[in-house]
Amino acid sequence: MLILETDQHFKIYKPYGFLSQFVNNEQRRKKSKKLLGELFNFPEGSMAAGRLDFDSEGLLMVTTCGKFSYQITSTGIEKEYYVQVDGEITNEAIEKLKKGVEISINGEKYSTLACQVQTLDVPPKLPERAKKIRDERHGPTSWISITLTEGKFRQVKKMTAVVGFPTLRLVRYRVGNLTIGQMKSGEVEPINKNEL
Repeated sequence: MLILETDQHFKIYKPYGFLSQFVNNEQRRKKSKKLLGELFNFPEGSMAAGRLDFDSEGLLMVTTCGKFSYQITSTGIEKEYYVQVDGEITNEAIEKLKKGVEISINGEKYSTLACQVQTLDVPPKLPERAKKIRDERHGPTSWISITLTEGKFRQVKKMTAVVGFPTLRLVRYRVGNLTIGQMKSGEVEPINKNEL
């Protein structure tokens, strides 16, 4: 892909409670929602390359290049998520997720593609979330890693719910070869051309 010298790219650790956009298109409903522009003084023409839900966190790219944005969202680049689920996930549920499950997209049935799924025995070291997940008295939780090459609306949350383990926290850890590494929530870093 041709990347112009004038194009600028950034990676953000998108915090919980932020919309993956710069302009509030639905003023009334989203008036109190925070936007990406509150995190950093991005250059004019910046856009999010892909999105994360309001209540999801982690790696999000921002770019001034429409072609780069399209490549991130539309070309089957791997995206890895760390997912905290309700309950101690079973091997059976993991196998179902790996093979693909049937979820609903816009009221239509959709079978997800086969993907990589594994349990994370030690919870990942992530920044504390602005809103507490829940109290341990409500039962055990477990962590898994899911790596997808597609990205349907709320796909990971729908997938874990279908196998009986609803998502409590969702953090995108990696897109292609870029990761959040040791980034703090809300942190923004420029991406240099070599990293791409």
